[in-house]
Parts: sequence; structure tokens; C-alpha cells
Amino acid sequence: MQVAWLFPGQGSQAVGMGKDVLEASAAARDVFARADAALGEPLTRLVLEGPEAELTLTANAQPAIVTTSMAILAAIKEKHPSLPTPRFAAGHSLGEYSALVAAGSLSLEDAVRIVRARGRAMQDAVPPGEGAMAAIMGVETSVLEAICADAAKETGGVAACANFNAPGQIVIAGSANAVARASELASEAKGKAIPLKVSAPFHCALMAPAAKVVGDELAKIEVRPLAFPVVANVDAQPNLEPSRVKELLVRQVDGAVRWEQAVRFMQSAGITHALEIGPGKVLAGLCKRISKDLKVISVGDAASLAALGDTLCSN
Repeated sequence: MQVAWLFPGQGSQAVGMGKDVLEASAAARDVFARADAALGEPLTRLVLEGPEAELTLTANAQPAIVTTSMAILAAIKEKHPSLPTPRFAAGHSLGEYSALVAAGSLSLEDAVRIVRARGRAMQDAVPPGEGAMAAIMGVETSVLEAICADAAKETGGVAACANFNAPGQIVIAGSANAVARASELASEAKGKAIPLKVSAPFHCALMAPAAKVVGDELAKIEVRPLAFPVVANVDAQPNLEPSRVKELLVRQVDGAVRWEQAVRFMQSAGITHALEIGPGKVLAGLCKRISKDLKVISVGDAASLAALGDTLCSN
């Protein structure tokens, strides 16, 4: 059995996430206490009590999801001390920070501070209403890339593929007018366009100012050796070199998330099972669309933690 660890990104947040895990696990509570101290504010209270509107803010959602994911991982390790090292780890967008903390390359404290700055910078990079994202269903990659190029040329704006999530599911991002035009063209190409309720057009050229902020923040911290390879979003390739971590994280801000390609790479390398560690089951759903052969077990609450048993911890 070859196992990978997967970590969710923004959009998985929910008030009360991980509450029962925190109640049952001292290790999980310690993770939240460390995050509170690192940020100098009660992130734990926001996660457990809300309000939802405040938790959903990009600057809050990002450290909240990383912290919750790491708390759940700590609880898994506490319950299953023999948990083996994964062959790979990967995270969807923001989740790459969780993967790097899990691999020992970033400290939890550095990670939550950086993603707090990352969230603020991504939010501030484009004025409200000027950017947009849309999920495009049923359009081939090459066709959609051409559509985005045409829409950008017609409108003088930005339109690009931002998330290659699964076969037939690609998210585009950019200027509001360009994304709207690309959505129209995608519909004409027999696809389906679903506007997304987001606060900014992530993972496109409009995020360049945020990428600079992330680079400046990363320059302040030490990157340590990785205990196992982390498959990067920007190139869907495994990285075990500490010297490349910062570069890959900076490129990720305004570059596309190649999730489908990352999952396919891990499968080609022999991965048969994966643990989705953190709130929600979004990644399990995407992986099912990518490959029915990859078994994904989502661990995000006390019930799933208890059901995990020793299946993946004894191989």
C-alpha cells in the first residue's frame, strides 16, 4: 500500500470545524494554542464560534484551515502513533502550506503568519467587483485556454485557467468582463459556466502584487528539510529540495493550480490510497472524478478519526 496525504484549500472552512476533534485530543488543542499565540489573537474562538462572515474572510479562512488541518493531523498521530510516513503529500492551493508543515519544512507558526499575510494580499490585489472566477464544466483544456485568450483579447482584460481540478472541471479567473466573456464563449462551446462567489480572482496574473508580498514574507523565515516530497501546485511535480520551497509558493499565488495533474502524477508513482486531512471532503470528490482506482479516506472530525482504525497505520 502506497499512501499520500492530501490537504484542503480555501472554501473548506466552516464554523465549528474540528470542534469534536479538539474536545477529544490534547494534541489538537495544542496546535490551536500555538496558532493563537503566533497570530496574537484567538483564532480558536473564531473557528469554533464564528461569526461565519468573519471566518470566511480570506485573511482569516487561510490560517484557520491550515490550523484545523494540522490539528486533525496531530490528533491522527496521537491516536495512531505507528502512522507511517507518506510517500507524498500535496495540498490544493492553500493546502500546500499544510503539506509543508506536515513535512516539517515550515513551522506551524511561520505558516499561519504567512498565510494570514497571503490572504490579505490576495484580497487587496484587485478592487472589489473588478475580478471574477467561474467554474467551467465540459470544455477540454486546450479549447478553454484558447477561449480565455480570445476573451482577454476582446475585452482588454485578463482571463486564464486558474484551477485544473478534475476532468471536465476547470476554474477560470481574471478581470470581471473577461471572465464573463469567456463564460459566454464556453457556453457556446457546449460547456457550462458557473460564476463563483469569491472575494478575488485567485491564481491568475492579477495576483502578481500578492505574489510579491508572499515572497517578502517568505524571505523572513527558515525553510527546513522535507521529511517527504510535497507535490507542488504549479508544476505537479514532487519537491524534496528546501531551496525550492519559497520559489514554488511564490509562483503558486499567480500561477494555476494543477490538481488533476498532481493526482495523476502520484498515481503513476504507485499511490493507491490517500488521507484527506482537514475540513470537508472536497478533495475526495475531485480525486474520484480523476480516478476511481485511488481510494481516498477523508478525516475531518472525531467520527472519521475513529473510523480510520489501523488500516493505513499498519502498512
